[in-house]
Amino acid sequence: MIMRDITSGGRTPGVAGFLSRRRVLRLAGGGLALAALTAGAVGCDEDAVDVEEPGSAGGDAPGGDGGKEADADGNGQAPEPLWTKPTSAETYGDNDELVAAGGVVIASGSPLAALDAATGGQKWSLPGGAVPGAPLLVGEDTLYLASSEYDGSVIGYDPASGKETWRSRLGKEYRQPRPIAVDGEQVYVIAEILEDDGSSKTNVIAALNSTTGRVAWKEQRDVGTEQNGIHAAVRGRHLVYTDFKKNLTVRDTSGGGQVWTHKTTKTNYGFFTVHQDLVVVPQGNVLQAFNLTDGKEKWTLEASDGALFREPAVLEDVLYVADSARVMRAVDPRTGKPLWKSEALADAGLQVPRQYVKAGDTLYGATDLDKQGGIIAMDARTGAVRWTFNDKTGDYHAWLVATDGKRVFALHGKKLHALPV
Repeated sequence: MIMRDITSGGRTPGVAGFLSRRRVLRLAGGGLALAALTAGAVGCDEDAVDVEEPGSAGGDAPGGDGGKEADADGNGQAPEPLWTKPTSAETYGDNDELVAAGGVVIASGSPLAALDAATGGQKWSLPGGAVPGAPLLVGEDTLYLASSEYDGSVIGYDPASGKETWRSRLGKEYRQPRPIAVDGEQVYVIAEILEDDGSSKTNVIAALNSTTGRVAWKEQRDVGTEQNGIHAAVRGRHLVYTDFKKNLTVRDTSGGGQVWTHKTTKTNYGFFTVHQDLVVVPQGNVLQAFNLTDGKEKWTLEASDGALFREPAVLEDVLYVADSARVMRAVDPRTGKPLWKSEALADAGLQVPRQYVKAGDTLYGATDLDKQGGIIAMDARTGAVRWTFNDKTGDYHAWLVATDGKRVFALHGKKLHALPV
């Protein structure tokens, strides 16, 4: 007997009951894909291939917004960008729409352009670009994309050169397969199941062999589950995902069978993080960790004063998470024990980060809103704010951040900045 996903029908409320324009667009990813075909693609600016001198921002001058003068260590003053380039970015605020791999940095858009991480010069581009709402998924030195031809294919590319290295097709009875996760052996996709009249009421989750492209397994999901807005991760034999339907689901990667599923209360738009054999989920003012093998609760952490936890991230074996009261925490993901707690974000009047990367001893957070947001550099050992970077464009798009360990890449609207670490 095959167990399937359970759905609840309602949409998870946001923090303070507010759903940003970015998140509305993200939730409508499937419809936007069709709209993009009608409206036409946005071309990449020819100037994007020009290399600017180090320290030159190009266009509107970005700058720090730390609100204080730098100390002897440079704290409080944002560094000048190594380079700034216009992009063809068409992002919806999700964390997998900006990636750094193979010496290039890529922002989701049409055409899909890869810029040299060191200089900002264009290395290659794909005319069709990325499917709106679909992730840029990197695994095993391969960039996996849903086909922009909407022909049912999933394609793998070499990030350094842009050359196609792998291709798979789920089958003609399925529409718009989108990769959601990858491990050393398989690429996991979600696709719509076509009815005889061309409509779709259900969807399927499947695994594609990352060597041969053959379908390893596929499982139909229940009516009412969403194929858009999926967040997923793989750890060992467990595929973990959620689709904003107040469900957290774990499947066995070897055959696709459902291991367990949990109803959740508030999952902050479906974001979660995994560490070893645990999955950590923010649920309102509680952060919960569940065992991947059986779904049993391992630990819980409560926020104070009714604050709601935001998107978590595990980086180098430390769990970082902020709450709506702008309190930042570092937590041992194995036990839930806080390592430190900081109110530096609140003290500086800054927005709460929703995405994190780490380079050296600095934690970089990207925020949703522009006016009091941007990229926030924090001491990973204490949570102290070192500096903030904002391009001062007033663009309503969420900031996205990525790193190759040598540079931090900050995407805001159609501007991509490379900052020194």
